[in-house]
Amino acid sequence: MHCLKMATAKLAFSLFSHLLLPTLLAISAQSNAIHAFPIREATIKDLQLAFKQNKLTSRQLVEFYLGEIHRLNPLLHGVIEVNPDAVSQADKADYERKVKAAGSLRGLHGIPILLKDNIATKDKMNTTAGSYALLGSVVPRDAGVVVKLRKAGAIILGKASLSEWSHFRSSKAPSGFSGRGGQGKVSLKLVSYLVLCYKLPIIKNPYVLSADPCGSSSGSAISVAANLVAVSLGTETDGSILCPSSSNSVVGLKPTLGLTSRAGVIPITPRQDSVGPICRTVADAAYVLDAIAGFDHYDPATRTGSEYIPRGGYKQFLRPHGLKGKRLGIVRNPFFNFDKGSPLAQVFYHHLQTLRQEGALVIDHLEIGNIDSLYSIANDEMTAMLAEFKLAINAYLKELVTSPVRSLAEVIAFNNKFSDLEKIKEYGQDFFLLAEATNGIGKKEKAAILNLEKFTRDGFEKLMTRNKLDALVTPGYAVSTLLAVGGFPGINVPAVYAGDGEPFGICFGGLKGSEPKLLEVAYGFEQATKIRKPPSFKS
Repeated sequence: MHCLKMATAKLAFSLFSHLLLPTLLAISAQSNAIHAFPIREATIKDLQLAFKQNKLTSRQLVEFYLGEIHRLNPLLHGVIEVNPDAVSQADKADYERKVKAAGSLRGLHGIPILLKDNIATKDKMNTTAGSYALLGSVVPRDAGVVVKLRKAGAIILGKASLSEWSHFRSSKAPSGFSGRGGQGKVSLKLVSYLVLCYKLPIIKNPYVLSADPCGSSSGSAISVAANLVAVSLGTETDGSILCPSSSNSVVGLKPTLGLTSRAGVIPITPRQDSVGPICRTVADAAYVLDAIAGFDHYDPATRTGSEYIPRGGYKQFLRPHGLKGKRLGIVRNPFFNFDKGSPLAQVFYHHLQTLRQEGALVIDHLEIGNIDSLYSIANDEMTAMLAEFKLAINAYLKELVTSPVRSLAEVIAFNNKFSDLEKIKEYGQDFFLLAEATNGIGKKEKAAILNLEKFTRDGFEKLMTRNKLDALVTPGYAVSTLLAVGGFPGINVPAVYAGDGEPFGICFGGLKGSEPKLLEVAYGFEQATKIRKPPSFKS
């Protein structure tokens, strides 16, 4: 019976897509033709100005994005579900703007946003972490960040695909894979799609066709990069915002632990989980952070985390000369171990020069005292996370109003029963099995957590405080574990397209509560370099 319901739901969504596709494609084309305002690559500030000047409505914006989703999503798999109420939410935003309702002419009001499919919404959409096991489950309430988004007037456009269970089901599954969503793909496979549909000659596109989209917030990054939405939310436990942002040439901000609420988010571990924006620009990331940061009584960590929020919010730190006077640290080993003279080495040498030219003091050749234990600390991280996951996921499942599964053990059983749907034979569920074998936080787990705390205290924290650094600069997402285990923030900014066209980012990480400085540094770098380019092809 459950299988029948799932099949019916999938068929209904498919029929919905096919019935609306011609209309939405026409709307998308019409939007481009009629409105002088270019929607693709538009920032939140651009969109708000267009609203104010009556060049665009939220309904037109939503219809454009829905058209793009139905046109490109069969290829990209970036969106797992669209919100059937998105257009009505847009109409409400347009009406509020017309009558000049409070807050209707700024921020995220009337702006469409995609949520990673582990962020709960109490509406007509599912929240499944990409798994069929949770299809049809009913959440008790909106996630804390969703409450804040709705209060800000944002339009929830839909749910973004992800690595199933935030990549904590299996060590063998590829990034971006989920049972419900299929395999997410790097956004610029758009080029091959255009080649097939329009018989264009085979051309060399700026992104690698077979590139790994990275995860677990794959769909959030893919969708923003491909202009399927204005902005999105992702989640990170270790690298799940920073890595897909680097791989898809977008900006991803992983906030200080507790700065944003994790209540209503399908968890891995409360000790490391964080919710943050994935956008095309640093400015958009600041706008979204302003909307979602703050106290939530359903998440105790926000009591401390919200104390870091600066008076006046985060937009004030979007300063073109934000790099001036900043102390930026460089740890060569192990983060900059490029082959000497390689293209990446040359690009990052140039970027370090740019940071200096923009007024930053770049302190090179620093060392983290315990960096040699970075790889062994990953074992401690996993030991703790396995036990914490079982406790956290069981608590989440028990709180659901209705659900086909109520425990990790039942999820494992579901996967075995419906192994074809969940591709258990191909990818397995080894993380789930290891987690289920744990029995709370025992001596082994406590020792692992103490090791993580000591690693943080004697390593990253000491590096930052002794050298009075505003940020540590690293390529890609290599620093993610240092930031993850300590609950520290980091922001990725597009930095380069490698020799084969694969995107690669630069990350600025800092101590807890350092988002203002990180935004200044990231915005200054972004404005000085302007690396990002949208999905396109070259002759």
